Amino acid sequence: MSDKIKITLTVNGTAMTAEVEPRRSLADMLRDDLRLTGTHLGCEHGVCGACTVLVDGKPVRSCLMFGVQANGASVRTVEGLADGDRLHPLQQAFWENHGLQCGFCTPGFLMLAAGALEENPDMTDEEIRDVLSSNLCRCTGYQNIVKAVRLAAEVMKAGPAPQATRS
Repeated sequence: MSDKIKITLTVNGTAMTAEVEPRRSLADMLRDDLRLTGTHLGCEHGVCGACTVLVDGKPVRSCLMFGVQANGASVRTVEGLADGDRLHPLQQAFWENHGLQCGFCTPGFLMLAAGALEENPDMTDEEIRDVLSSNLCRCTGYQNIVKAVRLAAEVMKAGPAPQATRS
């Protein structure tokens, strides 16, 4: 008899089933069972934010959520931000504004910012700082992360850039 529970969920737009031990965290399930290693584990206490993913559109510390709690949910990880080879505006803005250094905390910041911008694309810089204060970075000093989120918000509000055509 298996101690695992079969769950169904949507991860980055793809319906999936998984068999998960009830005590296994969503972070471990994503990384080890589904091989989505972009979600990083830092403190494993919900403090650092490196493991942030979106569950039903809301930022969640995946180290504090059990995988079985994601049954029936839609989960979006950093792997689900880009559209094929096209970077998400947040990824592009982080790159352009040097919003990362070592990169360990970056997936958590990207997912936190994605959820926040989807909820409120008109955040002020003060609101952006307040949202980002829940994640920890030991390298950047946060200013370039704030600049990146601001740029991404502007790009996202403007809509997608026209596609280049080949003649």
